[in-house]
Amino acid sequence: MIIIFGGTTEGRLAGSVLDEAGSPFFYSTRGALQQVEGKNMKRHTGAMDSDAMTAFCRENGIKCIVDAAHPFAVGLHEAVAQTSAVTGIPVVRLERTYPPRIAGVNVVWCDDFDDALARLESEGIESLLALTGVQTIRRLKPYWSRHRCVFRILDREESRDLAQSEGFPADCLVKYGGELADLIREILPQALITKESGESGGFEEKFEAAREFGLKLFVVKRPALPSGFVTVTGRHGLRRAVEKLCPGFFPLRSGFTTGACATAAAKAAITALVTGEAVNSVEFSLPDGELTSMEISAVEISENSATAQVVKDGGDDPDVTHGKIIEVEVRLSGHEGIAFHAGEGVGTVTLPGLGLAPGEPAINPVPRKMIAAEIRKVYDGGVDVTVSVPGGRELALRTFNPKLGIEGGISIIGTSGIVRPFSSEAFVESLRREMEVAVAIGCSHIVVNSGARSERFVKTLYPGYPPQAFIHYGNAIGETMKIASQLGIGRLTIGLMIGKAVKLAEGHTDTHSGNVVMNRDFLIGTAREAGCSPDAAEKIAGIRLARELWTVLEDGDARRFFSRILELCHAECRRLFPRGRLEAVIVSDSGEIPYRME
Repeated sequence: MIIIFGGTTEGRLAGSVLDEAGSPFFYSTRGALQQVEGKNMKRHTGAMDSDAMTAFCRENGIKCIVDAAHPFAVGLHEAVAQTSAVTGIPVVRLERTYPPRIAGVNVVWCDDFDDALARLESEGIESLLALTGVQTIRRLKPYWSRHRCVFRILDREESRDLAQSEGFPADCLVKYGGELADLIREILPQALITKESGESGGFEEKFEAAREFGLKLFVVKRPALPSGFVTVTGRHGLRRAVEKLCPGFFPLRSGFTTGACATAAAKAAITALVTGEAVNSVEFSLPDGELTSMEISAVEISENSATAQVVKDGGDDPDVTHGKIIEVEVRLSGHEGIAFHAGEGVGTVTLPGLGLAPGEPAINPVPRKMIAAEIRKVYDGGVDVTVSVPGGRELALRTFNPKLGIEGGISIIGTSGIVRPFSSEAFVESLRREMEVAVAIGCSHIVVNSGARSERFVKTLYPGYPPQAFIHYGNAIGETMKIASQLGIGRLTIGLMIGKAVKLAEGHTDTHSGNVVMNRDFLIGTAREAGCSPDAAEKIAGIRLARELWTVLEDGDARRFFSRILELCHAECRRLFPRGRLEAVIVSDSGEIPYRME
């Protein structure tokens, strides 16, 4: 059991991440105004001091605390820290992303509210627009009791009541909403005051507004968090922290892509080369901007180059590179920019359509951007980057690379940097690349099949097609249809074994057995809808596996039943592939193709 202390944008994010696990958890807020729901969420409302929090955690078997509260909720942070100290429960802090503290003549950084009050007086500010929230009316009372001050607050009854209880004049309250620039034009303040609230708190908007109108911006720095918290800045970091601290909360562990591993190794190598010191871990940015970190297993430094290694943790995703070494050498060079090279076990592109020119190392565009961005944080000059995967040549034989025309090793891939367990991210990326290659070499008709067996049978329909025209969709039928539509494929054939066909016919476009199983009631209903005999429904009710349908149904019933199943499959695919010619075929266990529809 886990408890989230939320009430913020980060709280919502934490709730959505934990809800994906399918395990129950608590979501706690001081009040009941925040609307947040989750399938597995148990809502708790009411402030708790450290004693109450400790008792709650013990009574409910809490194993981890997620602090996703506002950065200025000092009392809550301290209560969480005290509870953790007493109980030994680990704390994960889901922190906001903060822009760098900008220095400028119009920005005044204040250590706390007392410092802000002193600086407002010393700067001679007589008119102020406060963007610090209704909870800070009391903190700023020494100022607004003697000067003109307008507070922007949320339009809530409790906010108005709080302002009234402090004696703040009602005519100096404005409700949150609309453009800040319009509010400034209306009020004409001499300065603004805000908290260092991070990106989700709209800090940059406030800074830009102050700059536009030439106003002083007083910024109260965020308080320091208690020590001992595990700090993360996004959904991926939160999930990985929970996976580590609460094994079993998520059924399966997430992992890193080869692209993320190569990025971490490159960051470690260039850092070692520039500073002369090896590092044990590095922090780097994922493509969505979230900061994450990775352990470095080895670093070697020479006169003009450095090499770093990481061991790829793919989580519970069945990837061939899990546990393998990803190595990156960075070497200072005389040329401009960053040049990428394929080392041992990294393939070379030989066919068009992959987004990389033939002859280029198979280091995909997103990993290249990630690596380049991290190198540029450390060094501005020319750099040669060589990525290696010992044993990668052999690993590549178990991937799609030979079919894609990538020779000599694996690809360094990943569009998000994160591998979700048994997710289709890597597989779908391979699907897209296979289709892109097929289009690039002139295939106007693509034939997709669940795997090698169905492909072998469907190939008999189109014996003259090149191998690139035949693509495996695995279980990702829906994603395959979407990609084909996005790429403007003119003609598409899908080959279906009966086990996947009956799932697709019911509307399941991800046919993995972990997500959906054969539904006998649906099949019985389909048989009746198709006009099959009552005997057919009785026989279907007794099957355990979909392949038994081939033997239990007699000729007339079989023809009507399988034809209807195929119609439903075709309609479901057509929904996701609305343009172009679409053919669906059902392949029997014996390799025959008795049912085709276009």
